Amino acid sequence: MPVALLLLLALSIAIRIDAEESSGVCDFKPGLKPRPHSVSILEFGAVGDGKTLNTLAFQNAIFYLKSFTDKGGAQLYVPPGKWLTGSFSLTSHLTLFLEKGAVILGSQDPSHWDLVDPLPSYGRGIELPGKRYRSLINGDMLTDVVVTGDNGTIDGQGSVWWDWFESHSLNYSRPHLVEFTSSDLVVVSNLTFLNAPAYNIHPVYCSNVLVQNISVSAPGESPYTIGIVPDSSNNVCIEDSLIKVGYDAISLKSGWDEYGIAYDRPTQDVHIRRVYLQSSSGSSIAFGSEMSGGISNVYVEQVYLYNSFSGIEFRTTKGRGGYIKRIIISNVELKNINMAFGAIGDCGSHPDDSFDPNAIPILDQITLQNVTGSNITMAGNFTGLAESPFTSICLFNVSLTIPATSTSWTCSNVIGFSEFVSPEPCPELNSSYSNSSSVCYSILKSYGKSANL
Repeated sequence: MPVALLLLLALSIAIRIDAEESSGVCDFKPGLKPRPHSVSILEFGAVGDGKTLNTLAFQNAIFYLKSFTDKGGAQLYVPPGKWLTGSFSLTSHLTLFLEKGAVILGSQDPSHWDLVDPLPSYGRGIELPGKRYRSLINGDMLTDVVVTGDNGTIDGQGSVWWDWFESHSLNYSRPHLVEFTSSDLVVVSNLTFLNAPAYNIHPVYCSNVLVQNISVSAPGESPYTIGIVPDSSNNVCIEDSLIKVGYDAISLKSGWDEYGIAYDRPTQDVHIRRVYLQSSSGSSIAFGSEMSGGISNVYVEQVYLYNSFSGIEFRTTKGRGGYIKRIIISNVELKNINMAFGAIGDCGSHPDDSFDPNAIPILDQITLQNVTGSNITMAGNFTGLAESPFTSICLFNVSLTIPATSTSWTCSNVIGFSEFVSPEPCPELNSSYSNSSSVCYSILKSYGKSANL
């Protein structure tokens, strides 16, 4: 979808919801820096015919541009054409720029994708034990790296990967389109992402990440394709984007069971605003279920969630440890959603049998306010853990239209407070006898003054 149309969509969200923005991470986001040096991928023998493999051309160009890292950095320009490639790594102080009409195509030959060790906070590949395929565009321990363009396209050609995944033909976990690990000052903007083998954008152990003005698309039936996955990362801004995928549109994570607990790197200080999200079989916005390093200080505002299985979902299970807390989600419009809200305490599998069943996760201080929803099948399912009930679930000014014959809410092992909520929530979410009401009002008061997280 053209970038200009994305901006119009974003503007329409702001107009429809009519909400005043509060300050957050996105108001202090990194900017795009001009590079004093620029080369074209054509200068390194690349051929944009959609058939010639250009992996070596990309690798050689980036190796050359490393010499400019201490001279203000450089730009690698990709002109119009179809540029077939396997996985390649970027360098610091580099801008990868895709011109309008430029399409980077991920090879459908697995031998063109490198194999790498699993992430230490996961201990194994997410889908299969052992190694995993390296992401198409990737970087490790980088500073000031930008992937942008004039609405160029990165197409993972993921259909073969989806077939292999569903037929259990893969020996390693599927690759992603863009992944940065242990990096700082990362920008991904002004691009279209299509048909990722698995995730589209995956910042892991990163700081100061901006994902802005992008379009992400994969068929609704594509298995477990996810849009943006902030993973054990902090100071993340996601804004002005359209995401339509098979599973979760945006999914926040922080490691898996004993590996995530040991790595101890939370996802925190995340700001999401002005996005259109569609998730065919997952959730428009998901927290977990891999959240063993913790997730906190997340602020979501001015979002439009539509044609999705669930709208906003919190997922965890025994053995995860970690926490999800201090989450504020405000000014949301939902349309054609099976379940508006979910908080599930028995969701997700384990990487192996070495997890600690006594590692009990915490879910606390979750605020959902100023929400409207039409054609909603079920308002919410909040199913906590007997050993660790979900606490301080705060609902303010929520209006959902659901069929009269449907069950509105399902609740167990949850304590919260609600005000001006329709349909009326279950008694557990209307608990004035606990301290939930004071905690919820305190959060609301804090939001009214400032949403700085």
